[in-house]
Amino acid sequence: MRAIGFSFKKINVEKLASNSLDDVKITANMEISEIFSVKPADLLKPKDELLGVRFVYSISYEPDFAKLAFSGEILLEVDPKAAKEILKSWKESKEILEEFKMLVFNIILRKCNLKALEIEDEMNLPLHMPMPTVQQDNKDGKETKSN
Repeated sequence: MRAIGFSFKKINVEKLASNSLDDVKITANMEISEIFSVKPADLLKPKDELLGVRFVYSISYEPDFAKLAFSGEILLEVDPKAAKEILKSWKESKEILEEFKMLVFNIILRKCNLKALEIEDEMNLPLHMPMPTVQQDNKDGKETKSN
């Protein structure tokens, strides 16, 4: 299994209030909305099956401070046997096989978190995940890296 394409279809950011950041709670949510078979173009003749995955990834700043939402699609090349199992499981019960889920979620997290950090910086929002920082060690004056 490997990802061969990723695209954002929609990015939405809304700053709802400019009140104090003292009690802001940041939560993230990820949802797979569809898994589907993709028919390759004539020029592209993969040996494996192509599957598409539509997703929504959102970050909320509560209470009613800001919201970020990303929706998009991932194109994956999957072994034909695994593709059949993945599609069957999805169609029957909207469940995702564990190995496939881990791959998809990691792709979504990597792409969306990078874009979210950029947007949060531009919109002067607190970052939804901690950034590494450098701090001075009091004992010998050496710098150390921490989160």
